[in-house]
Amino acid sequence: MKIGQGSRAEYKKKIIKKVGAATVEKKVNICNLTLEQKCALLSGAGTFQTRALPQYGIPALWLSDGPHGVRKQAGESDHLGLNPSEPATCFPTASVMAASWDPALGEEVGRALGQEAAAQDVAVLLGPGLNTKRSPLCGRNFEYFSEDPYLAGKMAAGYIRGIQANGVAACPKHFAANSQELRRMATDSVVDERTLRELYLTNFEIAVTEGKPRTIMTSYNLVNGTYANENAHLLKEILRDTWGFTGAVITDWGGSNDHALGVKNGSTLEMPAPGLDSARELCKAVQDGKISEVDINARLEELLTLADTTTEALHKAPKTIDWDAHHALARQAAEKSIVLLKNQAGLLPLDPAARVAVIGDFARTPRYQGAGSSMVNAPRVDSFLEAFGQSGLHGVGYAQGFDRFGKPDAALQAEAVELAAKADVVLLFLGLDEIQESEGMDRSGMKLAQNQLDLLLAVHRANPHVAVVLSCGSAVETGWQSHCQALVWAGLCGQAGAGALLDVLTGKANPGGKLAETWPMHCQDNPSYKNFGGAGRTVEYREGLYVGYRYYQTAGVPVAFPFGYGLSYTTFAYRDLTATPQGVTLTVENTGERAGDEIVQVYIAKPDAKIFRPAQELKGFARVHLEAGESRTVTIPLDDKAFRYWNDPADHWAVEGGAYEVRVGASCQDIRLTATVEVPASGDADPYAGVGLPHYTAGQVQDVPDAEFAALLGRAIPAGKVAIDRNMTLGEIGHGRSPLGWLIHAVHKHLLEKSLQKGKPDLDLLFNYNMPLRAIAKMTGGIVSMGMVDGLVMELKGFWVIGILRVIVEAVRNQIANKAMEKRLKEGGTNP
Repeated sequence: MKIGQGSRAEYKKKIIKKVGAATVEKKVNICNLTLEQKCALLSGAGTFQTRALPQYGIPALWLSDGPHGVRKQAGESDHLGLNPSEPATCFPTASVMAASWDPALGEEVGRALGQEAAAQDVAVLLGPGLNTKRSPLCGRNFEYFSEDPYLAGKMAAGYIRGIQANGVAACPKHFAANSQELRRMATDSVVDERTLRELYLTNFEIAVTEGKPRTIMTSYNLVNGTYANENAHLLKEILRDTWGFTGAVITDWGGSNDHALGVKNGSTLEMPAPGLDSARELCKAVQDGKISEVDINARLEELLTLADTTTEALHKAPKTIDWDAHHALARQAAEKSIVLLKNQAGLLPLDPAARVAVIGDFARTPRYQGAGSSMVNAPRVDSFLEAFGQSGLHGVGYAQGFDRFGKPDAALQAEAVELAAKADVVLLFLGLDEIQESEGMDRSGMKLAQNQLDLLLAVHRANPHVAVVLSCGSAVETGWQSHCQALVWAGLCGQAGAGALLDVLTGKANPGGKLAETWPMHCQDNPSYKNFGGAGRTVEYREGLYVGYRYYQTAGVPVAFPFGYGLSYTTFAYRDLTATPQGVTLTVENTGERAGDEIVQVYIAKPDAKIFRPAQELKGFARVHLEAGESRTVTIPLDDKAFRYWNDPADHWAVEGGAYEVRVGASCQDIRLTATVEVPASGDADPYAGVGLPHYTAGQVQDVPDAEFAALLGRAIPAGKVAIDRNMTLGEIGHGRSPLGWLIHAVHKHLLEKSLQKGKPDLDLLFNYNMPLRAIAKMTGGIVSMGMVDGLVMELKGFWVIGILRVIVEAVRNQIANKAMEKRLKEGGTNP
């Protein structure tokens, strides 16, 4: 007998046996609900709230954006951060926190995030974000940890444990293969199964199995032809059956395509507010046999379990926040994550007697977070200029230096050059503006604005003792670094980053952060460069396994700064390595005169591999604090992910037997110690026997031919043509056959371009531009039904009068049906 079938007594007996008596009453309540009530509960009631049925004791849950701060909006809610939110601590973004290589620190930050969420009665915090950084051009990379899935997964698991220590549910996102913002709600990620498993799912596997989140958010995109939110392979076979996830799966906002298929295949809650049309869609699917009521009950159990655990925790949680303590933690997190990239002739730390000029708009008005749904309303934000003024250092003045949004300004540059000539050392603050890094749009390139580069050259000519501080959430080209003596990556380091940066520059703190992503010399060097951000509906992951350092090292492409790289004011020596397939042990010694942190990294390589693979891969790491002259024995375990590869024909993880090199170093390029271990084979046949894959064998993947990519996929490459259907985006409706569509597209594009030219993108316009038509029905609180969307599609196909008439008829029908259903939901009773 399946749950949800049979008599109430039998059902209660089965539930008690399954979950225990403590939660049985909540479970049994499912039997008291009508089908309509069950279906209605599986969709949101508002932008950030679930639907309540108070007559059954079922509360509404509040969900809030993260991931580096709580964004609970006080007034009218929206999903893009356009309206102000309640004050919340803005911690460093994920791209910065990953540079700490410190999951324990991530857990501490997560605990503070959970405390603030609980104090604001937020049941689900939508984070952390842990998508693999396939390209440095993704506009949302500042929200993600790393190009390496192992590091990203470990950091995410720490965050999740911390957030959930307060009873609040973490919601890691976006599951899965979500790597770009352009057409993000309707692109199809075309990726071979091995690459999917090893690069784009291993991070989530670690987060789920080690962090044990109560919820997870699906991505907008399709994965190999099926939307992630209704993808049985992802949600049932992998997430639930293999990884053992039992929590609630939540759609990204407007990310539901077919709600019935989502429910059938493991998706619990459709957000934000699709209205009751969505509930009726589910009811009809049950009545038509497309799904069963057992599917509905399974998803409802997940949702009610979430409500039960979080509601109880929120009732007990303190409603006050120690803002000073959280600000101090944000400062500590930034301090441990700042990366020293260059320090020629020991320019840093600053000499206390030096005359210092501070130049650059970011010194006065910091860029401490990215734009979009993660934008936090920080209760205070430290400015470096203010912190410097209170430091006691000998400052000779401040100059803005450049227009923040790239407009040439000779007067600002001349003022900065004049100031630089008066100083012993120049602190020059450069970076990316708010347009460059935002949800909803990808970067067009990796270069800093030309006016900033012109300023750097002019300042360098006036005074060669320049330390550049970069404010950016992702990699930038640094071909200009010969014009600075020192280079510090501060990233988007949160509300307290200015104080942390000052401590690093003055030597009060020793920089210990290391890059969690490769900085290539040129944007064109990136392996996905030719297959990223195209205009079609498909995104081809032709580079396969070779993302980030996996590509650069295998293909022999030089980089500006390698993965895992970062300098210190002290030095470290490695010795006495012993290694087994289960782990490594070595001694690390601080050979300098300052206390500092070293991040020891373990890479696994198989130079004689028959199954093609990257030159080496990160499989372990540890952050170690050592006083000057101190040495310590460090043990780093190797887990089940150290030697495995995905064997697609066998449909399981396999191991190629033989000798493996265990490489221990300070970065992926700075290997200090090497050992060899013998690993037994799993006994699987070569999955690529007889398949010609020369580009993948050599790692030369920028120009993979169609035939070879198809051979890797094991199927034909799907076409990516735009079609006039529910999933045509508003930015594509100009391709339709409707004069009305042409007009809407022209006006929309004009307004969007105008907002970009002003230096402040309209995120609402940007989101809508990439939004498919069916999402209109998922985002408007029931005002628009899917039937109305279908009428609009008819209009765009050229059935002008018929399409408009259908929209009108469906609007009236939807309004009448909503009123009747609202009444039934409140009163209960039988289903119609």
